[in-house]
Amino acid sequence: MNSPDNQNDAARLSKEYDSWHQKIFETWEGQDQSNPWHLLVLQYLTSVKGKRVLEVACGSTNFATILQSMGAVVSSVDFSAAALRIAQRKALSAGAGISTLDLVQADAHHLPFVDCAFDIVVSCETIEHLLDPLAAVREMARVCNPDGVLYLTTPNYLNLMGAYLVYDAILRRNRCSGGTQPLDHHWLFPRVRSIVKRSGWNILKSDGTVHQVPFPGRNPVRFSLPERNSVIRRLTSPFALHYFIFAKKQIARD
Repeated sequence: MNSPDNQNDAARLSKEYDSWHQKIFETWEGQDQSNPWHLLVLQYLTSVKGKRVLEVACGSTNFATILQSMGAVVSSVDFSAAALRIAQRKALSAGAGISTLDLVQADAHHLPFVDCAFDIVVSCETIEHLLDPLAAVREMARVCNPDGVLYLTTPNYLNLMGAYLVYDAILRRNRCSGGTQPLDHHWLFPRVRSIVKRSGWNILKSDGTVHQVPFPGRNPVRFSLPERNSVIRRLTSPFALHYFIFAKKQIARD
């Protein structure tokens, strides 16, 4: 990530994400805490009172404020300065206490924190948008204490949505919309697990959320049964659109 080409790629990507956030978040009425991946993380989250929590790629910081309301000491990092400015404006207009959040513009590949600075790291729908996901998840391990844990979600395409992407690729159709991010990897869940394991984490639990079927010319149809039954949801997690991993930092051996 430190070569001139990689530095140029990172600078270009930073500008593209500034533009993307300006376009998306200023007009987005939804709240991040209602996102299915955040709801899933909350189901697995243990007490965070007094814990030092790092959220990587915090976006508009709505989820960070929830963590803060639960008693966590939160640091929120995002690659995009525009995202943090928008978050601050939204919070001020809503009268929220974002001023007590530690907001940091930083590259996930090079987190500006000392080793073992945090008890918990949260990374939702982030690593698929990074130039070097393995390096970034290793950084998350570095800044986490020896007993620290990771809550991570990322899209998984071992499902009908993935098959639809292949179908579009065969027909050479480009379905990019205004919400499409500048960089987006399309992975199957074994690749996600491999990245996490190789980055210094032991996977304790996995789960998934959102099971849906795509239809041409209309929004995908979601199946609600897996979301209503946690056992079914876990069993079908390899086919869920959003894959969840709960992991603990690997203990270094002398």
